[in-house]
Amino acid sequence: MLYLNRGLGQGFSGDYKEYFGTNTDNQAVVYMMLANDLVHRLLPDTGLTIAEDVSGMPTLCRPIEEGGMGFDYRLAMAVPDMWIKYVKEIKDEDWSMGNIVHTLTNRRWMEKCIAYAESHDQCLVGDKTLAFWMMDKEMYYSMSSHSPMNAVVDRGVSLHKMIRLVVHGMGGEGYLNFMGNEFGHPEWLDFPRTGNGESYHHARRQWFLVDDQDLVYKFMNEFDKAMNLLEEKHGWLATEMEFATERYHEDDKTIAFERAGLVFCFNFHPSKSYSSYKVGLDKPGEYRIVLDSDWPEFGGHSRRDRSTNCHTYKEGHTSKRCHMLTYLPCRTAVVFERVGSSNYMEDLVLEEQDCVANIVHKEYIPTPTSATAITKQFKMMKVAKKAENSFLDEIPAHFL
Repeated sequence: MLYLNRGLGQGFSGDYKEYFGTNTDNQAVVYMMLANDLVHRLLPDTGLTIAEDVSGMPTLCRPIEEGGMGFDYRLAMAVPDMWIKYVKEIKDEDWSMGNIVHTLTNRRWMEKCIAYAESHDQCLVGDKTLAFWMMDKEMYYSMSSHSPMNAVVDRGVSLHKMIRLVVHGMGGEGYLNFMGNEFGHPEWLDFPRTGNGESYHHARRQWFLVDDQDLVYKFMNEFDKAMNLLEEKHGWLATEMEFATERYHEDDKTIAFERAGLVFCFNFHPSKSYSSYKVGLDKPGEYRIVLDSDWPEFGGHSRRDRSTNCHTYKEGHTSKRCHMLTYLPCRTAVVFERVGSSNYMEDLVLEEQDCVANIVHKEYIPTPTSATAITKQFKMMKVAKKAENSFLDEIPAHFL
């Protein structure tokens, strides 16, 4: 409704000329502004509005006072389309890490997004959920938790967990899940209609599947629960993404990034595991595992020792100041939390302190002989403090 042609037969590349021109429906834009203003006036503490827009209209989620339309969030609608295409059409070994990262982070700067791996669209009759695309008929016959998973189910469960975590961690400032998808609900949703003989058979969610401790569904549900509890503790959805340059490797099929003080590492390779994989970091320290998709309580193979912490090393990596080495088994994801200082970083810490001291000594020379001199000293102190903080602060991401 934002465009006079309703967006039919038109593609959007992101160029501003495509949004602000004679094709924009000004009356629809004003209506949206008025509606959002009304919601936020009547519900100042609880009212939230979410825009469903595939065109990428700028200022959609900026305040009305700035000339925006006033929505709080927008749906990241390209994300579920990407995952469905990947699991349906592309071999695992051909998945593009660069395209995954780009799709998850390609959003308007300072406009909040709701990320989701799949929604009700994939659950309705005529389509399939990600779990159903990946495991298909095996979901009827091979979901017992009392016997080893076959190759199809093992792949499906592993990727189901990884896809959700990378979307949750990198995709935006909010996370959406359609009920039942968190545990890999099979089949489809269909309401009574002429085409199905007014049947209610598929107008349901089969909650007994996740409650049955003899079935694999419980593993996906437990991982989803742990993922959300970890976010609740650290609040990464309310934290800016750290700078993501060189955060993926196409040949290795890996993705690594930092957010809210956590380090997220993914190995999407179907067969290659890495015993000492380098992960570049800016903040040195000792890091422990706080979430691992390969833990047995999540249906994993327990290939990583959860009691073993990683320590950063002095040498930089991928434009970062230091690095740590970690074990990345194939088709697994792991999240690390900093818990202390590294055993191998004392030299770097001393260098930081000496460098900061030199900066302060050179920049801040107290000569308080006049008001002008005092003002100058204050400015110099700010410069010195900024230089000191630059050693510890991460570059914020400004995604377009």
